[in-house]
Amino acid sequence: MNTVLSVVVPAYNEAETIASVLERVLSQASVMEVIVVDDCSGDGTWELLQTLAASNPKILIKRHPRNEGKGAALRTGISLATAPYVIIQDADLEYDPSEYPILLQPLLENRADVVFGSRFMGGRPHRVLYFWHSVGNAVLTLLSNMFTNLNITDMETCYKAFRREIIQSIRIEENRFGFEPEITAKVAKLGVRIFEVGISYYGRTYAEGKKIGWKDGLSALRCILKYNLQ
Repeated sequence: MNTVLSVVVPAYNEAETIASVLERVLSQASVMEVIVVDDCSGDGTWELLQTLAASNPKILIKRHPRNEGKGAALRTGISLATAPYVIIQDADLEYDPSEYPILLQPLLENRADVVFGSRFMGGRPHRVLYFWHSVGNAVLTLLSNMFTNLNITDMETCYKAFRREIIQSIRIEENRFGFEPEITAKVAKLGVRIFEVGISYYGRTYAEGKKIGWKDGLSALRCILKYNLQ
């Protein structure tokens, strides 16, 4: 496979996993560049990234001078992408980069402009974790679908792949986890071809570093209403 993919990685206090994630990402034949945006980590993530970037020209790193949130890190990273396709990759080990070909296939075959990786379809393995998280995800996805008239099963998924010109044409306003409902609403309004493919999921517990909480769920609800009604 040709190197056609820019991978954007928002990172905040991920010193324990970032090296493993980048190793897995860079092992994928499709990856042209990895853009890591450190959101003012305080655990040594930035220092580790500097060492990793010095050893591999495919790694581009940027650092925010203050903590702004995942959406802000993605805004910075996406603006720097140069490959034909862009995918979002979290800096933990919840999502498997070996599944990039699954996400890229509809794009490469010119059947899709945006591809969502769903944790809830396709029969791939996923770690069993929090019941109320799954309920919250289902409710938010349902509400998003009601406004967008899409039939997505996993609006909150990290794995979203885009044609670069599409994602770079969208002004990302949300600084935190509101990126997911915001970008879903905005691509729906563009009328582009959206596909969904099944992916695996190896979720973390809070003890293992999971950061999203109930307040982010309320923020996602606000974003669904804001970006679909404005």
